[in-house]
Amino acid sequence: AVLKKPRKAKAASTETADADAGEKRLSCVAAALKVLSESSEPMNAQELITAMEAKGYWTSPGGKTPHATLYSAILRDLAKGDDSKFVKTERGRFTVRG
Repeated sequence: AVLKKPRKAKAASTETADADAGEKRLSCVAAALKVLSESSEPMNAQELITAMEAKGYWTSPGGKTPHATLYSAILRDLAKGDDSKFVKTERGRFTVRG
């Protein structure tokens, strides 16, 4: 039988602690919430992506359809009902709850 060396316990990573100390990047949905909370008008996913990139809140990591991904994420959030952070005002347009 071959004996394996016992694994050493990994030390807590200092990289994650340093990253948390700095400014955290917003997720796509969090950036959309921020844009909508600053806007007086409901917006569609394409407008949200454009505004998020213009304000520097979030940029697409290279995907071809970030608006479709955001739209899908908002619909998943809307499925939570009253716990949703978004409100659908009309077809394809959203605003923040509250």
